[in-house]
Amino acid sequence: MEKPEINGPLFRSSSISNGGTFRSPTPVLSLQPNFSSQAVQEALEHLASIDLSELFNEAKIEYCRATRDLRSCSRYVQYALNSCGHASLCAECSQRCDLCPICRTPLIKSGNSRLRLRLFDECIDAGLISRRCDERFQDKEDRDNQLTPDVQRLYSFFDVALENNLVSLVCHYVTDICMDETAVSSDVVTALLLDEKVVKDWVKRTFKNMATELQRIYYLEIEEMKNRLGLLLKFSVRLTSLSSVLEVLESSFKGRLSAQLHDLHHLQESILKTKQHLEITIWCIRHHFLEQVRSRHADFTSWRNHVRERKSAAVVRAWPPADVLDLSTNSTGQEASLFIEDALENLDIYEEIGEESDFAFLKKNGALSFLQSKIGGIAGYYPFESLRAAVDILFLRGGSDLVVAKQAIFVYYLFDRHWSRPKEEWRDIVDDFAASFGINRHSLLESFIFCLLDDHSDEALLESCQLLPEISGPETHPKIAQVLLERQNPKAAQMVIRWSGRDGGSQLVSLSEAVTIVRVKVECGLLTEAFTYQRMLCAKVREKKFKYELSGDAFDDLKGQSRSWMDWLEALVTEFCCLCIRRNMVDRIIELPWNGEEEKYIHKCLLDCASDDPTTSIGSLLVVFYLQRYRYVEAYQVNVKIWSLEEDFISTHSGDEEFLEALSRMESHRQRRKKLVDKGIELLPEVLQQQVKTGTLPDIVVASGQEDEMPTRSGSPKSASLLVPSTSNSVVLRPDHMVTPLRPPVSEIPRILDGYVNNSRVEAGNHGSTSILQGRGDYLQMQEYQMLKLAKTSILITSQVLEFTV
Repeated sequence: MEKPEINGPLFRSSSISNGGTFRSPTPVLSLQPNFSSQAVQEALEHLASIDLSELFNEAKIEYCRATRDLRSCSRYVQYALNSCGHASLCAECSQRCDLCPICRTPLIKSGNSRLRLRLFDECIDAGLISRRCDERFQDKEDRDNQLTPDVQRLYSFFDVALENNLVSLVCHYVTDICMDETAVSSDVVTALLLDEKVVKDWVKRTFKNMATELQRIYYLEIEEMKNRLGLLLKFSVRLTSLSSVLEVLESSFKGRLSAQLHDLHHLQESILKTKQHLEITIWCIRHHFLEQVRSRHADFTSWRNHVRERKSAAVVRAWPPADVLDLSTNSTGQEASLFIEDALENLDIYEEIGEESDFAFLKKNGALSFLQSKIGGIAGYYPFESLRAAVDILFLRGGSDLVVAKQAIFVYYLFDRHWSRPKEEWRDIVDDFAASFGINRHSLLESFIFCLLDDHSDEALLESCQLLPEISGPETHPKIAQVLLERQNPKAAQMVIRWSGRDGGSQLVSLSEAVTIVRVKVECGLLTEAFTYQRMLCAKVREKKFKYELSGDAFDDLKGQSRSWMDWLEALVTEFCCLCIRRNMVDRIIELPWNGEEEKYIHKCLLDCASDDPTTSIGSLLVVFYLQRYRYVEAYQVNVKIWSLEEDFISTHSGDEEFLEALSRMESHRQRRKKLVDKGIELLPEVLQQQVKTGTLPDIVVASGQEDEMPTRSGSPKSASLLVPSTSNSVVLRPDHMVTPLRPPVSEIPRILDGYVNNSRVEAGNHGSTSILQGRGDYLQMQEYQMLKLAKTSILITSQVLEFTV
């Protein structure tokens, strides 16, 4: 694109439908009337105080209606009659006529007081409107090649009002004239002047002219742009005025959807984005586009390589997303992103790439960055090739309502450009930007911390941790804790979560944030807190879902993901268990009071881990999990499964010397586990003991946790498995089908004679006994003997389980 001539015509000619050209009137911006003169003050006072119902009459071009030699005079009328206000006679004819040709009102006798200048001509004489406009309107040969001259004269009034801070006149014209349903006329010109479309077209025309002038200024050198700062400030004020006019116009379409309303919204967006872009540009001009401030990066290429290193480090350290429930999978880093990438993606500016821009001046400052963005996507945006490119990309793309987010990204860019340099070189610049645009200290520090956490250096991490206490609170971004966890600083992440007030489980958060909180607590060794948090949060989600089901609405994951509360339970419990396996803390989690729904995922996770590596003690601890809860049948069945896995491993690696130590350790675990299970079997009723010996023990019936979510289909068989804990109401298997006891104290076991025995086991044993004794005394003696034997065995198992876990 060629650079336009600086001293050339201010506006280009635009084509019209009949093949001619329409010359835009010389804008008010090029005129500099003497505002101290009486003529200017009187003209502005007349414009400000005029009755709006008369304004469109003043805009209409009138020709003399007097007859001369049997034909109409038809001269251009510059004056209005004081007697009636009609502009019906030229200056010459008003001296010889006695009546107004329109209303037949007698004229005032004295010649000097008969006439007054019309408002348009008064503004011309005062220098508020170019005299060339008047010459064109009077030129009959040029009339056919123009838009409606009356509309152009109305536009001139609006231009004067806009330049002299009288834009309220235009707003009242819309509300009092255009929106007045009683203001109608059969005259075509008058009806056109009463239409609100005229005001919209004036706004569009004025904005286009201003954009053209801005384009010329943006192509100047910095010093030349600095000389035009006053003009740019005026443009900013006038863009604000145009926006206020559009707001009034949009109010006329309230409650209606139409193409005109869409056009108004599009125009409003363009004006607001141009204004925001202009304000940032003015700030950059004042600071010479930071050309005098040294960057910490040698050049654009080194900066881009540094950002790529940050991205690579983020991918390497990233944890699996919340949807990946097994931490053993190789999904790490698939969704890793930097703060700056998330911020740019939220602006939706990438979707606009490839579309024709509404702003011609984009082609100078942002062309290369836009090309890089097309090639590299969101990652291709940052770093911006220059400060001008940053201003163009941020403030001319995306919605105008995201200006605060755009300013935050711009602050991020400033910090990233300078932060490792001495603060006296750049701190004043950042503070000035914050003061110029009303950015508070909290937002400033937040952008700085985002920049530091994206930087993969230890120095940046240390400085970010020092600043975190100043911004942490309920509005803290949840990704901060996630990044701190990924960067091996779970204690700082835990403090951020506590300061945010979201670690109690009483506040609903997204599933990904909930998983992060569980991860942080487990990494800090706070297993009880992590357990309590997931229990309370799942209960909250379940309650919320139930309320939405009653109201008939859909419940989602606060981010549009439809999930049941069981999905939340599975994700959180599985995450909890997998982390404890990796941190070798399984002996601690099996002591927690898991309920029936949670046990299914604990069981599955531990069994899967034992299947992957039978040499570990995970399988044995799963058996202990059931022994601690006096569920000996399930402990026996899990032991059978683990034993089978171990046998397969031994047969495969028996001759491998590398596994000799592992095989020896595994054999020790097997034998100790077998002794515990055998002692537990001794406490079972005789019927179940016989079934264990003969191998006819039936499978445990499993009550699926999904039964609470969906109605049971009649005739549908229930699933049965040995690998999932039972939730049935069987007295033999579990006294309480909802909450399993956590190694109850000995004092809770019912006392019989001088020993202790589990009440449920005694009751089951009595029902299953078929022995026949002679006499009541012999029967009581045998019963006492069996109870003592069961109590001693139970106490022995409990003590050995404690030793095993230790």
